[in-house]
Amino acid sequence: MKITALFTALAGVFSGKRRPAVDNSVVLTLDLDKYLGSWYEIARYDHFFERGIQYAKASYTFRDDGRIGVLNTGVKNGKPKVAKGIARLTDIPALLRVSFFGPFYADYRVMLLDTGYQYALVGSGSDKYLWILSRMPHLSEDVKRKILDEVVQRGYEPKKLIWVEQE
Repeated sequence: MKITALFTALAGVFSGKRRPAVDNSVVLTLDLDKYLGSWYEIARYDHFFERGIQYAKASYTFRDDGRIGVLNTGVKNGKPKVAKGIARLTDIPALLRVSFFGPFYADYRVMLLDTGYQYALVGSGSDKYLWILSRMPHLSEDVKRKILDEVVQRGYEPKKLIWVEQE
């Protein structure tokens, strides 16, 4: 038993993959027709590709090739910033694969979604990425508290969230 556990641990180390220390499971259903459109980024974990960006917004649209167009906009140091990407569907409705850099794709996991599609908690395949999105530029304190409770319950660190300035 101990030897099996040791080999399993070593295999994980040498494969370069590590399991996230969080619950990044996705919602059971996602209606893309309702999910697509514009979302304000309310909060996020810090990462190099969005560092310093305020007034961040993401827009998702269907493309003719069956994929989803992704348009991220924001402002950094008073200058507009735009990032265009694509998302591929997977067999799991709330798990998309998103790319902004050529053939490199990453998980886009819808982990919490309001029944009216007004706010969402989105993560990735690792515990290093987390976003709170909303259809409106601001969330009520009750909704923030509900989302932050989910963040904690899933094992993420709410203190790592950067609250994005919005209009």
